[in-house]
Amino acid sequence: MNPDTIIRVAARGDGVTADGRHAALAAPGDRLHADGTLTPGPHHQTPPCRHFPECGGCQLQHLDDASYARFIIDRIAGALAAHELETDIRAPILSPPNTRRRASLHAEAKGGRIRLGFAEASSHAIVDIQECHILAPELFALVAPLRKLLARLGLKRRADVQMTSCDQGVEVLIGASFDGLAAAEAIIAFCQQHNVARFATDDGMGPETRWEPEPVTITLGGVPVPFPPGSFLQATRDGEAALIGAVREAVGQAGTVADLFAGLGTFALSLVPARVYAAEAGRDAIMSLKGAAARAGRQVFADHRDLYRRPLTVEELGRFDAVVLDPPRAGARDQAAALAQARTPVIGYVSCNPSSFARDAMMLCEGGYRLDWVQPVGQFRWSTHVELAARFSR
Repeated sequence: MNPDTIIRVAARGDGVTADGRHAALAAPGDRLHADGTLTPGPHHQTPPCRHFPECGGCQLQHLDDASYARFIIDRIAGALAAHELETDIRAPILSPPNTRRRASLHAEAKGGRIRLGFAEASSHAIVDIQECHILAPELFALVAPLRKLLARLGLKRRADVQMTSCDQGVEVLIGASFDGLAAAEAIIAFCQQHNVARFATDDGMGPETRWEPEPVTITLGGVPVPFPPGSFLQATRDGEAALIGAVREAVGQAGTVADLFAGLGTFALSLVPARVYAAEAGRDAIMSLKGAAARAGRQVFADHRDLYRRPLTVEELGRFDAVVLDPPRAGARDQAAALAQARTPVIGYVSCNPSSFARDAMMLCEGGYRLDWVQPVGQFRWSTHVELAARFSR
């Protein structure tokens, strides 16, 4: 029996043949034999990391850049096709290896030692990473020292460890509490030795800062913005730049813009000279944006508003020359429904979920908008996670 050729990669990372057979860790062009074995094809590369495929941080290290880019395009095209939509899908902008500036790892005490890393695929087991090809160097440099610190602090239960690269250095946020003088001294010594910008803990009652020699900020649109512990930030700097560039292109010369789900102001602070209304449900984030914009003299009106409970009305939307949307993975169903009835000329939509984006896009198109283009952005290299920016116009 002749082997079948893998023709595409499915949403969860399996290779698929023309007749629908699935094979794990297969790339387009691989040959799948009857016994399930694979003969690698021209797009199958040797995974660079020793932890692949056990580590859940990556799912697609066996794909070369061409097939990885094709996977991203196919994910978006497939989601749109499910709603009978199509448009110009541009070539993906891929973040290079070792550029992830924020990451959530897991730690646990097991076998007399601390394990720290990503969870295994489809498992709660932790891969104790000894190398990583996605983390920025400043983040990975803290992995081994954090193991020693957590052992010294006597970590007893599983805890999340979030690291973010900020203007002053790396912020570390650990989902546990450590009491006592000895713990405080150990944390301070660790932060001093490794130039940590902020060290915070959270036992479920909210972050408690244990070390922050100077206020931690993240620069967005040229403006230093106070960075609340554990805040959302685009995963890579070049991915952020790609999304900002696409949003600027989408809104063009709009004089008044509504930035919805604005976060810390990634887009609101980058749309100079437009006057921007920025709405965000997270109180800490919107207060950071409000203060930073005021100090910088930016024309940003920051509004603490939950857009899931209280989306902008059709009347409110009609006041803007353009709207920017950057919702969570669930998308913006109710806000998109209101936009579909509004007369806002242009919409720039940033999404981290092609499925919810396609659902919202269908509503907008049914309301009279045209989906002009989609710009895919591969911030989460070698992951099945796909991001995009798109332009809608009337």
